Amino acid sequence: MHRFLVIFLLFSGHLSFGQSTIDHLDLKILENLAAKRTEQQTKVMRIVSDANNYVNAAIPAGLFIAGVIDHNKGMRQNAAYIASSTATTALLNFALKKIFKRPRPFHAHIGFKAVYEPSSYSFPSGHTSASFSTATALSRAYPKWYVIAPSVIWAGTVGYSRMYLGVHNPSDVLAGAALGSGTAFGMGFMRP
Repeated sequence: MHRFLVIFLLFSGHLSFGQSTIDHLDLKILENLAAKRTEQQTKVMRIVSDANNYVNAAIPAGLFIAGVIDHNKGMRQNAAYIASSTATTALLNFALKKIFKRPRPFHAHIGFKAVYEPSSYSFPSGHTSASFSTATALSRAYPKWYVIAPSVIWAGTVGYSRMYLGVHNPSDVLAGAALGSGTAFGMGFMRP
C-alpha cells in the first residue's frame, strides 16, 4: 500500500510539473466532448454518474446478504474486502483533493461550460476512483470474465461520464482510476 501511495504522489508531482501542457490537453479533450453533447447522451451520462455511489454500496451489500443467506464465509469476506477498498479509496481521494486543491474545469477555464457544477475540488476524480476500486476489488474477488468485463465497462463509463459532463479533467479521471485500482490491490490482504 505504501509503495502505491509513493508512486501515486510521484505521478501527481509530475502532473504539477508539466501542468500547463496537461491543462491544455485536458481542455482540448473536454471542449471536444462538450461540442458533441446531445440531450439524450447527457441524460444517460447523468444517470451513470448519479448511480455510481449506489452501485458501489450495493455490490458489497448484496454480496454480504447473499453470504449470510448462503452461510458462505468467503462471500462475506469478499464483501468486506470490496467495501473496505472503496471506503479507503474515498478517504484517500478526499485527502488528495485537500492537498492538491485543483479547481474544476469550469472554474479553471473561462468560457468552458459543464452540465452542472459540483463544489469540491477536481483532482483526483472521486467517482472514478470509487468505481475503479469497486470494479478492481470485485474482479479480484471473482476473477471470471463475466464479472471482470461488466465491472471494467462500468468503471470506464463512470470515468467517461465525469469528463463528458465537464466536471473533471481527463487527468483527474486517469489519476482516479489509478488510485481506485491501486487501493483495491493494496487492500488485497483482506481477500479470503
